[in-house]
Formats: sequence, structure tokens, C-alpha cells
Amino acid sequence: MALTLCYMLLFPVILIVAFAGDFNKDFDLTWGDGRARILNNGELLTLTLDKASGSGFQSKNEYLFGKIDMQLKLVPGNSAGTVTAYYLSSKGTTWDEIDYEFLGNLSGDPYILHTNVFSQGKGNREQQFYLWFDPTADFHTYSIMWNPQRIIFSVDGTPIREFKNSEAIGVPFPKNQPMRIYSSLWNADDWATRGGLVKTDWTRAPFTASYRNFNAQACIWSSGASSCGSSASESTGGSSWLSQEMDATGQQRLKWVQRNYMIYNYCSDAKRFPQGFPPECNIS
Repeated sequence: MALTLCYMLLFPVILIVAFAGDFNKDFDLTWGDGRARILNNGELLTLTLDKASGSGFQSKNEYLFGKIDMQLKLVPGNSAGTVTAYYLSSKGTTWDEIDYEFLGNLSGDPYILHTNVFSQGKGNREQQFYLWFDPTADFHTYSIMWNPQRIIFSVDGTPIREFKNSEAIGVPFPKNQPMRIYSSLWNADDWATRGGLVKTDWTRAPFTASYRNFNAQACIWSSGASSCGSSASESTGGSSWLSQEMDATGQQRLKWVQRNYMIYNYCSDAKRFPQGFPPECNIS
């Protein structure tokens, strides 16, 4: 059973904004000179990459905590050298960021799902996974549940990664900087596939990734204030995503994914950290 998240309001004074997306209303096409397109009356968004340029979009709103869902169908066939990025990020030199990146591969070889968390400009917290399905054959839901205590990455409702708030041991946690949603499709054949050994085959261009069914239950940040009020950063009780923890079933599914599909974990890369692992790696 996949992790179940409930979406109850904490208190009547807290306004949780929940909506199923119309891409025209929720996002701006930011680059690509026409290679990003919104279709079907706002129900579908496509990004295209060719040899001249990739493309991208960003959310109109900024968020400070939320449960964000997006369905993606990735570039099919020989996608080597391409990267489809879908992430939350703030601005500035000490930015926060919560990343999904989908690293393309040769036909028949699996995509690599790359995840990372940046806090106050520091990242280097990579975990990578294979998926248990073909992410190019159909749409699948990629979710970020971000509250003051933890960040949970989920695929089709199954948690694949949890990053807990470890401020008590000196590890910054993303909780003060509002973030927008960004996504892009771009050429990264200098590193994306087998460390750059496999280059993009431009005879296969244009490459296209598709998006639908954006949904957010989130605290929108506007004019220096959150739609959830001050309680969002202080909440420790209640039963909404603002205080959500993984239940026993979610923990079991997380262990299943990490045991069977995780291919890299910075917290077990002893060669990278000869002086000892980062402190958050010791948090169970």
C-alpha cells in the first residue's frame, strides 16, 4: 500500500490553498522560444529540446511548504544526454532547493532519477534511483511533500526518499525561503549519461517531455506573508501534511524502494567523505 497523506486543515484560521492545475493560470513559459507549449485548454504542457535550445517553465506562485504533485511522461526512445528537471527553488546565493532530475539513457536502458536537497546554498545530498516502470510509456505522478519537519519524495504515492529536519544537530533545513516550481528540458551530454561518455543523438530530435494534472495543497507566499499564517512554521500537531509523518506502511515501502531501486546514496559513499559522513546521515 502506498503512503497515504491526509489533507485536513489544521485550524479554521489557516488557509490551505488546494487546486488542480490549469497550466495557463498556474505557470509561465519562461524560455525556449516557442518550444514550451500549453495545450488542450491548459490541461497539458509540453517541453521540447532540439539542437538549438531546450525549454522551461516556472510557477506563478511561490510556496512555503506544501504537497505538490505533477504527472510527467518523459522523453521516449534514445534520450541519452537529455535531462528533464522538475524542482522547487528559491533565489539568491544561499538558496534552498528540492530536486527531481531525470537523466536520459540509450533505448532499452533505464532512466536514472536523481534527487537532491539544498539548504542555504549547500547541496551535495544526492540519492539516485532506477524506477520500477517505464516512465516514457505513460504519465506517472512525482510528488514533493514539504513541511517544517521533513521532505518526502514520492512516485505514484510510494515514498522513495525522506529528508528530515536536522537543525538540532546543526544542519540547515529549508523552512524560511519561499520557492517556486521550475521545470526544464535541456541538453547535458557532458555529464548526464554515463558521465558524459554517451552524447545526445540529434538525429532523434526534437525530444519532448509532457506534463499534466498539476495539483498543489500548499501555503502560498505573497507580499511577505503566507496564506497559512504563522502557524505553518510552528505547527507540531494536527493531522494535515503540515505535520505529516510517514506511517508504518510508508516506511516499509520506502525501505523496499531503497533496497531494490536505489543506485547511489551520498550517505554510503565513504570515498567521497573520508573524514566521516554528513551529520544528517546519522539520523534514522
